[in-house]
Amino acid sequence: MRLRVFLAFGNHGPTVRLSRVFFSTSRLRKRDRQSNQQLPSSPARTRFAPSPTGYLHLGSLRTALFNYLLAKATGGQFILRLEDTDKKRTIADAEGRLYSDLRWAGLQWDEGPDVGGPHGPYKQSERTSLYQEHAEKLLQSGHAYRCFCSSEKLNELARRRTSLGLPSDYDRTCDGIPRAQSDERASAGDSFVIRLRVPSEPPVYLDLVYGLVGKPKHNKKAQNLGEALYEDPVLLKSDGLPTYHLANVVDDHHMDITHVVRAAEWMSSTPKHLTLYNAFGWKAPHFAHVGLLQDSGRQKFSKRKGDLDIRRFGDQGIFPETLLNYVALYGWSHSHKSDVLSLSDLIASFDLKFTKGNTIVEPHKLMYLQKKYAARYADEGGSQFEALVDRVSEAIQQEFGTPSWFPEAEYRNPLSGLELRTRVAKVLKHTAKNFTTLRDFFNDYSYFFYDAPLPDFKDDSGERYAVCRKIGAELSGSVEFALGTMRPEDWSESSLKEAISASAEEVVAKNNDSRKQVPPDREFPLVKDAIQDVDVQILNTQEAYKATQLYLRWAIARGGSGPPMHTVMAILGRDISLQRLYELRELLQAEAVMLNKEEETL
Repeated sequence: MRLRVFLAFGNHGPTVRLSRVFFSTSRLRKRDRQSNQQLPSSPARTRFAPSPTGYLHLGSLRTALFNYLLAKATGGQFILRLEDTDKKRTIADAEGRLYSDLRWAGLQWDEGPDVGGPHGPYKQSERTSLYQEHAEKLLQSGHAYRCFCSSEKLNELARRRTSLGLPSDYDRTCDGIPRAQSDERASAGDSFVIRLRVPSEPPVYLDLVYGLVGKPKHNKKAQNLGEALYEDPVLLKSDGLPTYHLANVVDDHHMDITHVVRAAEWMSSTPKHLTLYNAFGWKAPHFAHVGLLQDSGRQKFSKRKGDLDIRRFGDQGIFPETLLNYVALYGWSHSHKSDVLSLSDLIASFDLKFTKGNTIVEPHKLMYLQKKYAARYADEGGSQFEALVDRVSEAIQQEFGTPSWFPEAEYRNPLSGLELRTRVAKVLKHTAKNFTTLRDFFNDYSYFFYDAPLPDFKDDSGERYAVCRKIGAELSGSVEFALGTMRPEDWSESSLKEAISASAEEVVAKNNDSRKQVPPDREFPLVKDAIQDVDVQILNTQEAYKATQLYLRWAIARGGSGPPMHTVMAILGRDISLQRLYELRELLQAEAVMLNKEEETL
């Protein structure tokens, strides 16, 4: 139901007549929501108001981003405000971390505690007198009252209400105290808080996401039990410091905030805030409540639990652009064909098409975006790629200094300095499309940066290399000849690719010649055993080329993944590549000698 206003013209001029009109609530909400998805025509002033009781996490970063995008997309201002009145839970370094983490992410504020502005100060702890002044105004106007109830009385009230299955709201015991008596007790030093007198019918408001929000609250159970329930939140605590409700409204008004984008968990508080705006006679900002970010267990992320601390992402090597792009996709829809959107793309295409409901965060999406940005940096080769090279080089150097992933004895001849950076740049140029984190990069490509021990692949993981062990003599001979005869100045990707193909052709030729010369009833220990035992038949160049690549990967990449072997060898250089080839030949020869001794013993 809604009220419709009619103008009636009679002998005494126009008069207003109200009539009740019944309507579909869902249709109205949908229509209102759609009409408010467009950006405002005038510059928006938005704010992000974190508390230094924890570090910036994924959910709070998204809140900051949405407010930042709304301001920048409309040519407005983005304000940073610090809600630092909760001294008991304040973390010493949280304020500094908030500034550095936001700047790392690429979000710079126009006004704030460290940059100043015309609406400062921007720390609530420095605005206490302003809040006390406005609390006094509410007392004078009758929209608030002093509450002298002790904590013991309030706790007992809460316990009794809970035992009855009711909310632990206040009972307005102190609302009936005459004003003169209240003033006298306050002057005498009695401890008190100031509570807001919430109306029985909460204000209805138009949310930019959910449309028309608000409905009367009637607790029938409380009425049947004769219990009076009043939300009446505390505005000013007994120590003279404000609660979130008062400080939030006063600050938003005095800082000329026009739009507030915040988590949906604050929707239940919005009617209280609107009550305050009405009590002061102020115009309220526009509200947009977005769903919460949740983990796979559908639990919301919390700064107090350290969930997805932004610093952790940076330490892992996640790019700021990746993280901003990632959080923007949760709770907001866009019309682009690709989800890869830089900060400038987000500003250019931003609107208020937020989605309703909570969202489960999907880690694989983060890795998808990370790979896309890494590939873009490598292709462009600009400052962002150089920064990535520096970051990876630094991380590798730190790992060599304090080995934690491999025993120290396995580190042989690690690269350092300019040589390391040059090698990292070459590897990233070929592997950036698969870059996820610093640790994954090192795990996958560590063989580029130090002499890892040669694995023997005698366990189940070496099954794919069985053919190399069976025909190792042929492979080592052809490969070492093809590569060893190359001059240093000819050691390039194209030449190496040709040499590998020539080696494979030589294996085919030797194999076919041997099959022609050896009668079927005579044993040919190399190729015949490989065909029989490994079920791999090397009879053509394609299969020989595959076996040669496996042999090279075992010897030179130590069985690791990565680019094609002609690329790997070009990056590592001639000397290292040949040395590693010799190591594998020696390993296989030693195995053959041991096997012969065992057979002789039998």
